Amino acid sequence: MQDDDKKLAAEAAVAEIRDGMRVGLGSGTTVAFVIAAAGRRLAEWPGATFFSTSQRTTNAARDAGIPISRFADRAELDLVIDGVDEIDPQFRAIKGGGGAMLREKILASAARRMVAIADGGKRVDVLGARPVPVETLPFARSFVAARAKELGADPVLRINMAGKEYRTNQGNLVLDCRFGPITDPARLALDLQAVPGALGHGLFLTEIDALYVATGGIVTKMERPAP
Repeated sequence: MQDDDKKLAAEAAVAEIRDGMRVGLGSGTTVAFVIAAAGRRLAEWPGATFFSTSQRTTNAARDAGIPISRFADRAELDLVIDGVDEIDPQFRAIKGGGGAMLREKILASAARRMVAIADGGKRVDVLGARPVPVETLPFARSFVAARAKELGADPVLRINMAGKEYRTNQGNLVLDCRFGPITDPARLALDLQAVPGALGHGLFLTEIDALYVATGGIVTKMERPAP
């Protein structure tokens, strides 16, 4: 049922793509449904250009017949579609379960519009049930972990399926930092950004413009609340 909801939300979000758009594709299990939906409709957008936030997404997109272009040659996108790990009523989110939060943040910041997709279980009143991933320079691993502890986190080094240190596409490590309920996400984001060696974090506080959420087979579209 959860996967069915993700599929419905992905199909609704993909309907925002128009021919000629420059479209960013996020990472993670939910985005797999976006890739599948976009692949089925690719012929509708012969002039669209697609960009990826991770090698895993690139591989999946190409398998679906979607060509991926180099983002390094672009400074602006029209649309990004991505999933979330958690999202609150102010559209503040935690992302990075797929380990690509730094690239996801870059594409989201470059886009005129970011659309998030989720099943109903991702909506929360207060962020913090999920850890905040922090992409960390390997050289600074212990230092960043110590600073995260000072900020109230329980940082855990992410391990891959082979039992080794997880590495991002940039070759960096990920510290999954559990803070518990995050009462001031903006302050925490600033504090994490100020730690030397912490290259990116999974708090997406202003990037998301719209949310497609599916619960029990019903998709609801919501726009970011007015400030």
